[in-house]
Amino acid sequence: MDTSSLYDLTPIAWMMAAGVLLALGPLLWVWRRNAGSGPARRLHALTVLTLFLTFDLTLFGAFTRLTDSGLGCPDWPGCYGNASPAGARHEIAMAQAAQPTGPVTHSKAWIEMVHRYLATGVGVLILTLAGATWIVRRRQRRQPAPPVDSAHHHVVLSAWWPAATLVWVCLQGAFGAMTVTWKLFPAIVTMHLMGAIVLLALLCIQAVRYRQVAAQRLPTAVSPALRNGLIATAVLLVLQIALGGWVSTNYAVLACTQFPTCQDSWWPAMNFVQGFEIWRHLGVTGDGQPLDFSALTAIHYAHRLMAYAVFVALGLLAWRLRRLEALRAQAHWLAGLALLQLATGLGNVLLGWPLAAAVLHTGGAAALAVVLTWALCESRRESAAAAPIPRAVDNARGTPQPKKATA
Repeated sequence: MDTSSLYDLTPIAWMMAAGVLLALGPLLWVWRRNAGSGPARRLHALTVLTLFLTFDLTLFGAFTRLTDSGLGCPDWPGCYGNASPAGARHEIAMAQAAQPTGPVTHSKAWIEMVHRYLATGVGVLILTLAGATWIVRRRQRRQPAPPVDSAHHHVVLSAWWPAATLVWVCLQGAFGAMTVTWKLFPAIVTMHLMGAIVLLALLCIQAVRYRQVAAQRLPTAVSPALRNGLIATAVLLVLQIALGGWVSTNYAVLACTQFPTCQDSWWPAMNFVQGFEIWRHLGVTGDGQPLDFSALTAIHYAHRLMAYAVFVALGLLAWRLRRLEALRAQAHWLAGLALLQLATGLGNVLLGWPLAAAVLHTGGAAALAVVLTWALCESRRESAAAAPIPRAVDNARGTPQPKKATA
């Protein structure tokens, strides 16, 4: 039996080749621009560029979903077994003739495949980052660490963050494949979005750590209350992004077309049981029955209610952070992005979900996640040991003496 048609690796090979070609440009640009810099600065530059391209990929992924192009090529990784839609013109034309506005058209196929090409290129960049970091870290281990005194710290490069990022991007690729093969299963699509947010956070952590190593400095010490506020706001944001993804993947944006009310009511009819039944196909319940409109209303309204809490939390956090000079930039970004999210969220509801506002809303959420990660990495909890030790006066000599520390 001829099994060559069952195990045709040509599309995968072409996808990998496309990813390598797309990654070569950024790699050469970073190498030439930072030729005279140290390894930590070069890694920082490459990570920042990879973070920027991954952010662009997230925006393009939102554009792919919002233009209903997720099934433009209904197989994976190729398009009807071909490396590009050009080789699948006949199959795409037949599908488009059968359903002119269906999921498979020539334009949707190209949008979907361009998204896959870009994702492969980002994967190659992350693989390069992981390999380069391990090489640099191995060289550093062979060199003696510079002496440190009480006023300075030796910040060491870690290779575990890029390794974790590499593992995560492989999982993200698997979710991308399942998004197609599972026919836009809402839970899988939402997890794919959340995977993109985690990937951006991991790259942001790397970028900040590389810069700290290059500058040999530690994060800024902040009060425990402010540190807890950062963590709590990050948790709220993650929950809100997940709810937003659930709204988008279930096409529940237009369940409420009014603000601040919904369907002429402050508390419309809502079916939270159906709306938040996670493991089900698109548009139906777990037992195959059509999803009630009240379920879509519940999905939308839950996201809106959480948005109020997140907006207040971001505003308070930005107000607290701007008092610290080292974190003032993050405070300004958080305030500006929160206003952007408010504007684009209202635009989606009141203007009938325009494509530009919807893509910007996803981009704003991703940017907020990056900025909060940046703030968390550039701050650390102020420890009691860092406070000045009280000095007591020796009654016998009349001179100040340090107070003995207690266990």
